[in-house]
Amino acid sequence: MAHRPKRTFRQRRTDSSDSDGAEEPSAGPRVPGEQAAPGPEEEGPPPGGGRAEAAIRPFRGRGSRGRGRVWASSRRAARAAPRADGGVGAPGDLEQQESRTVDLSTDEEDGPQHATGSKDDPSSSSNSSSTLEEEFSSIVNIPDAAVIRAARRRRGLARAREDYIPLDVTRPSTLSDRKESSAEEPDSEPDDHEQRIPFTPKPQTLKQRMAEETTTRSEETSEESQEDENQDIWEQQQMRKAVKITEGRDIDLSSHSSEFQTVKKFDTTVSFPPVNLEVIKKQLNTRLTLLQDTHRSHLREYEKYIEDVKSSKSAIQNLENLPEQALNIKFYKSMKIYVENLIDCLNEKIINIQEIESSLHALLLKQAMTFMKRRQDELKHESTYLQQLSRKAETSTNGSLAIDEKAQWILEEIESRRTRRRQARALSGNCDHQEGTSSDDELSSADMTDFQKSQGDILQDRKKIFEDVHDDFCNIQNILLKFQQWREKFPDSYYEAFIGLCIPKLLNPLIRVQLLDWNPLKFDSIGLKQMSWFTSIEEFMDNSTEDSKKEDSSDKKILSTVINKTVIPRLTDFVEFIWDPLSTSQTTSLITHCTVILDELSIRENEVISKGKQDLLKSIVSRMKKAIEDDVFIPLYPKSAVEDKTSPHSKFQERQFWSGLKLFRNVLLWNGLLPDGTLQELGLGKLLNRYLVVALHNAVPGLDVVKKCSQITAYLPEKWFESSAMRTSIPQLENFIQFLLQSAHKLSTSEFRDEVKEIILILVKIRALNQADSFIEEYHLDHLKSVVSKV
Repeated sequence: MAHRPKRTFRQRRTDSSDSDGAEEPSAGPRVPGEQAAPGPEEEGPPPGGGRAEAAIRPFRGRGSRGRGRVWASSRRAARAAPRADGGVGAPGDLEQQESRTVDLSTDEEDGPQHATGSKDDPSSSSNSSSTLEEEFSSIVNIPDAAVIRAARRRRGLARAREDYIPLDVTRPSTLSDRKESSAEEPDSEPDDHEQRIPFTPKPQTLKQRMAEETTTRSEETSEESQEDENQDIWEQQQMRKAVKITEGRDIDLSSHSSEFQTVKKFDTTVSFPPVNLEVIKKQLNTRLTLLQDTHRSHLREYEKYIEDVKSSKSAIQNLENLPEQALNIKFYKSMKIYVENLIDCLNEKIINIQEIESSLHALLLKQAMTFMKRRQDELKHESTYLQQLSRKAETSTNGSLAIDEKAQWILEEIESRRTRRRQARALSGNCDHQEGTSSDDELSSADMTDFQKSQGDILQDRKKIFEDVHDDFCNIQNILLKFQQWREKFPDSYYEAFIGLCIPKLLNPLIRVQLLDWNPLKFDSIGLKQMSWFTSIEEFMDNSTEDSKKEDSSDKKILSTVINKTVIPRLTDFVEFIWDPLSTSQTTSLITHCTVILDELSIRENEVISKGKQDLLKSIVSRMKKAIEDDVFIPLYPKSAVEDKTSPHSKFQERQFWSGLKLFRNVLLWNGLLPDGTLQELGLGKLLNRYLVVALHNAVPGLDVVKKCSQITAYLPEKWFESSAMRTSIPQLENFIQFLLQSAHKLSTSEFRDEVKEIILILVKIRALNQADSFIEEYHLDHLKSVVSKV
């Protein structure tokens, strides 16, 4: 059995809108599956100590609850609606009121009994109802409003002290009851369980949103003003630290800053000196004088401008009246239009010229790389084959057999080309040729046909570049005639315009077109001086009307500028990418063209050496150095393997030696174009001492060694030994001289004693006279002293 809770005061509910009690919504916990019933009603205590508490009973159990009636107001009883559960209708007299009072007590008492009807006996409920009728037999007065508010106040305080949710609920009230209760008790607040919980924000009106935005802006403004104020305070503190103000001096920086910002007001108490009219007059006169001077200067400038305008107009009239001046203006206009059209034409065609140049350069580069790669691959396979022969270790597996077959095919191809070259030399009568000095740059018939076809197509495209252009804009001679007319008619304006500096730039694309089929590596290529553009420029320079005293004229530098800017760059490309230093024919042809070009530069230019010439010489040296490092290979085999001159090892070593000697010759052919120090470093230091002398030491002493030494001496430039006072040769030949002395010593004790004289002659030729005299005296070769004394 549940404990009986303490009594609490609840707000009264009425069925009619005329009730004096305030509404109270039904609340309280519900058990699932059961119907919630309103709780018992309370009323204020009657005056005179009536037992109002007798009508209030605590709930027991969890059954359905009975609904009691609320006392209706006698003032509006006539409009009260009849109750659904048997309530009294309109009141008439006191007896009716008493009967209504008795009915209320009976109903209220029945409520808790019905809630616990499952446990109590029905007879007990009838007894209690009779007891209530006797108890409330006396007349019950309706409490006034003050008593009701006091009861409600006590009820609120009691609810605040209790920490639980009451289980009693009341019946729902109508909207009119809620309005009346709120009107009668405006300061009362709804219970906790009566308040509605808002789950979504309440929609705002336009005025509310505007007011909220205004509040937000004002808050931001106040924050910014606060930050500015804090910044000002911080700046003032830093300023105090900077000037190191002492503690005794309390200077308010804010007051100072405000004083500077405010406008100084005129202080009437300050006294000024008395006004002096003479001083004022003097200042005004000075000011007037300055203005008059300025005015006069402006007048003079105005008069000068007027005179200039008049002179310009008179000059225009004179020029218009003179037919000669009109012709001059017409000529200048025509030259201006011609030069503009020429520049437009060349700007349009330069793209095609560059494309054709690139195509031809790529074709020649591909051919050069083919020769170089083939030579290196053949050298590698031949050397490997000879190493296998020397070890006498042949393999018989399928993989090795495939490699051997490939190497054998390459060796057969090499030998077939050598045979064809021998036959060609025999037909030409050249029987003094050494194996290994051939360039080996033959192409098969199919490859040669493809190369010639591609080259012919490129040269055919060259003819289409200016096929739609008039000769006055693509013929160098016609272009130079135009400028020659200008130079003859108006030399002053011609030289003032520095036309001599512009002509090389205008002729550059046209000269590049003519140089497309020029290959300086071919022995039969046309010379530079035989080209049409070269002769045209020479004629233009020879017809110059300038005095001989103007040796620094721009016209006299046209040819040298063209060579520097157009010819030398193309020649440098051939040297860097296409030239093979092992080819004597290419080297000889290149040296011929370089000699002509560099001599022409030295004649036309006052400078000792130009930038283009420096770049060309550097590229030549770099290419020869690369050839020495990559293409020279002289193997060293045991003397037993090379004593037989018909053995493959001996033949291969001989070919490689003569190939290195050929490169030695090609390097020294640049004597006169390259500095002597550079040639001695490349030819003697890197090639002779590092490769050739070492191979000579490994060779068998005899006629072949003496012949090779004689050939080496023949390639040395004679100007290196022209000094008659020289008794000792150049330092780079010291190793070669020591080898000659050793060879002479070996030959003097053998059957080749006659070859010692050849060695002494070699020493004399290279100016190793001291070494020759010592050898003659050591071996008592008195018959050879005459050879040394003749020098």
